Parts: sequence; C-alpha cells; structure tokens
Amino acid sequence: MTHTIDSADLRVWLVEGRPVTVLDVRPVDQRRDWFIPGSLHADLYQRLKTEGARAIEGLALPADRPVVTVCEAGVTSAIAAEGLAARGYHALSLSGGMNAWSGAWNTAGLALASGTRVVQVRRTGKGCLSYLLVSQGEALVIDAALDPQTYLDLAAQRGARIVAAVDTHVHADHLSRSRALTLRLGVPLHLPAQDRVRYPHTPLADGDQVAFGSTNLHVLRTPGHTWESSSYLLEGEAIFTGDTLFVDGVGRPDLEARAGEARERAAALHASLQRLLTLPGDMLALPGHSSRPIPFDGEILGATLAEARASSELLMLDREAFVERVTARVPPTPENHRRIVALNEAGELPDDTTELEAGGNRCAIG
Repeated sequence: MTHTIDSADLRVWLVEGRPVTVLDVRPVDQRRDWFIPGSLHADLYQRLKTEGARAIEGLALPADRPVVTVCEAGVTSAIAAEGLAARGYHALSLSGGMNAWSGAWNTAGLALASGTRVVQVRRTGKGCLSYLLVSQGEALVIDAALDPQTYLDLAAQRGARIVAAVDTHVHADHLSRSRALTLRLGVPLHLPAQDRVRYPHTPLADGDQVAFGSTNLHVLRTPGHTWESSSYLLEGEAIFTGDTLFVDGVGRPDLEARAGEARERAAALHASLQRLLTLPGDMLALPGHSSRPIPFDGEILGATLAEARASSELLMLDREAFVERVTARVPPTPENHRRIVALNEAGELPDDTTELEAGGNRCAIG
C-alpha cells in the first residue's frame, strides 16, 4: 500500500521548515514554470510508466528525512514512492499531485512607516499574490485568490476584521474569491469600473479612494493588461500593481483581445507603466503575480519602482518599440482562461476548482 500526504499537510511541513525531500518525477517540460520550491527533479516519468518501481534504483536521497514524490496527478508518483519505501525510505506520494498543490500558499509580511501592516498571501502553487492590509483593527483584501476562510483566519490572527475587498482587474488565470469573501461577510466589494462583470459591486474610477482603519487606498487607472486594470496606492508608501507591473516584467496585453486589440492594449500598458514610474523611485511595488513558484522564505516579493525600472529593459523603451517587443513576446495562453474569465465575470465558483486552475502562471512578459 502506498502512503500519501495531502497538499495541506505538505504545506504545513514547508511553512514550519520541517526536513523533507520533495522529489518531482515529471518530465522536464511539465516542470518548467510549475513546481514546488526547493524540490529535487528526476525525469523518471516514462521509466516509471514502463519499468515500474525499478525506475528509482540507484537514486540517492537523504535517508534522515521523509521523501515526498510528486507528479501531475499523484498516480506515477505513487509508483516512485512504492519503490523508495521498498528501499527503506519513509516515502509518501503527494495526493492529487501538482493539480492539488495549485491551492498551496504561504505568507510574508511587513509593517509600513504609517503603521499599516501588509500580509502578502502567496498562492505558491499558482503564482498568485493577494494582500491583507491591516490598519487600526480593520482589514482590506486585494485580489483574493484563496478560500475566504484563509483571509478570515489571517485577519483574526492580527486582531482585525475585514471591512472590504478590491480586485485589480477581471482575472484570467485564477478564480477570484473576492465576491465569495464579501458575500460571506456582508461587506463592500470594489472593482475597477467596467461593463464586464454581472453582479453587484462598487465601481472604482481613477482618483477614487477606499478607506479602512486610519488609511486609504487611492485608485490609479492603469489599463493595458485589461482595459479596466487598476493599481492601488497606499498613502504614498506602496503601490499594488496587479498584473500591470511585476518584479521582473510587465503584464501581457493579449488575453481576450479582439483582432488588433493587443497592440492597442500594449500602447495603453506603456502609458500606464510610464505613469507608475513618475511615482517616487523608493516606493514599493507589490505585484499580483509571480511567474515562478514562491518559496517558503517569508520574504516579501516586491521591488521598489527604481529596482523594477533597472531590472526590465521593457520599461526603458519608447511606445513603438515597447508595443513591438511586448506583442512579439507573449507567452503561451493559460489553459482554461476563457472558462475562468467567464466565471469571474459571472461571479461564480464551481464546486471543484482543482483542474480548472491547474498549471503555472503565464501573465508576465519579461
């Protein structure tokens, strides 16, 4: 009998820093942008399928800690775990594989000079970054991407109650949980003004503010990734840039675009990025996604605007060159994005989101 571990328990082990070897047995192309941080890789998938447990013979791993084997869905990894167990290892197969790991998360935090606390909630298995902001006992959530209970627990641990949620845009790579969170609590949901979503919300225009505790979020309209994309400035100390500006890239302008519209959106994105770069260079930019799995290190993923400018040649280009470069570099289209967009526009969540949201993040252009 193969022993298993679920993604929730493995997440806790990694949060706690428990010694464990995570062994990824998938083919190289499946691991390229979607893997568990710190995992080892052995391209054994085909051999495990044809040779069974014999495929792991000769594989040397630390013997003083558990080994968790990982594949896409948890079937082939079970064969690897069986072979390792036969050799005396404490081997476990990750139940549901990387598909189940898509919902795993960790956090990092910082305190701003104003006293506002920022909790970056990192959906490491998907690359999604959401935020819990706490001020004077009140909390606001940006781009909720996990079960609402996660944010309720994080707020309660900090002695705060959630009073509102905002999204930076209509997401295409994951299902927004912001509506579910606000419906559960009976608090306002704020979205950038647009005509896409079909459920009640409070629209936000450029220059609007959302108050919580003793502070405010200021709305900066930053179209390009989508036409409604907006960034949120927190009292001159930090800016939450959604999928407009990343640590090492910019948002893609092509998803759900009509013929020729990607170039128009790329031009709008250039103007939005230039607007962001007029802000003080020491301002912290906190993005909505990472293109790489996020480690369990407790370190905030972000950059000052000066650092972002220096790390991306795209930000140095004029509009015409930027449009040409960005539209030529768009990555493969995220799987299931049309279904995800449709659900986000309707404000609906299916009972099981695992397969729908499986896969790495592909929102950034570097």
